[in-house]
Amino acid sequence: MRTLIAIVAMLAAFPLSSLAEEVPLAPVSVTEWKAVYGRIEARSRIPARARLGGTLVSLDVSEGDMVTAGQVLARVVDAKIDFQLAAIDAQLQALSAQLDNAKAELARGEDLLTRGVTTAQRLDALRTQVDVLTGQIAAVAADRKVVEQQALEGAVLAPIAGRVLAVPAAAGAVVQPGEAVAMIGGGGIFLRIAVPERHAANLQEGAAIEIETAAGPTQGSLARIFPLIENGRVIADVDVPDLPDSFIDARVLVRLPIGTRSALMVPEAAVVTRSGLDFVEVAGPEGSILRAVVLGQRQTLDGAPMIEVLSGLIVGDRVVTGNE
Repeated sequence: MRTLIAIVAMLAAFPLSSLAEEVPLAPVSVTEWKAVYGRIEARSRIPARARLGGTLVSLDVSEGDMVTAGQVLARVVDAKIDFQLAAIDAQLQALSAQLDNAKAELARGEDLLTRGVTTAQRLDALRTQVDVLTGQIAAVAADRKVVEQQALEGAVLAPIAGRVLAVPAAAGAVVQPGEAVAMIGGGGIFLRIAVPERHAANLQEGAAIEIETAAGPTQGSLARIFPLIENGRVIADVDVPDLPDSFIDARVLVRLPIGTRSALMVPEAAVVTRSGLDFVEVAGPEGSILRAVVLGQRQTLDGAPMIEVLSGLIVGDRVVTGNE
């Protein structure tokens, strides 16, 4: 019991500062960040266009739907195609009747030629007539296939797999060939940012980018910097893993590195707040004292949380850490 009391007395007499660690203050290089807003965009934005002019009789998708490549999104019907097919069928029937008659005349001419009643010239004319009618039937049949293909092109197909971003048309509307029925966004998504041109020289491909999303902070990398400056801004693309694609063209806060500077950084554990003021314990020849400081940004250096000191400390001060 007496031994325990002696140990407690020794610990009470032992200065607390001697258990702490003293860190000499020296300037360190920190990254300068620029906050901008980026926009979530689809890599490919392709319209699904009508290949046939006519009436939009059905529209099977709406904004936000997921579609696959080649999926039928809508159907366009041109009523004139049915009349064209009927006219072609009637023409085929007439030509077929003429061909049957020409073949009968040719068979009769061949029989007459064997009996010496007709001439070979007349028989050649009959053969030519059969050949001409056969060619006409083949040409009309080819025209019918063209019209049939036009009817099949009434189906509006999705050009790529992705999400339907916009549907500018409505069922019952009259559309022209080449008119967009739906806008499809696919091929993945990326983040596009516009940076003031004064920071263009400081941008580097592959640089780490900090992003604030609805799911929380995350990181990406600067994938591509476009050489064309538009309206005083540099356009760049950022690759972000697991970027939410619920809303295309949504804006998110992005912080990108634009340079480095020297700063005095202390561990966050060394900062003491009392009565709304921030203090840092500094070791001196007569013991440690609390010195009032003005703090700046918080950053993580080598995995340790640090905070910048704007004023109150100078290079060479020994910051005391580890006290509770």
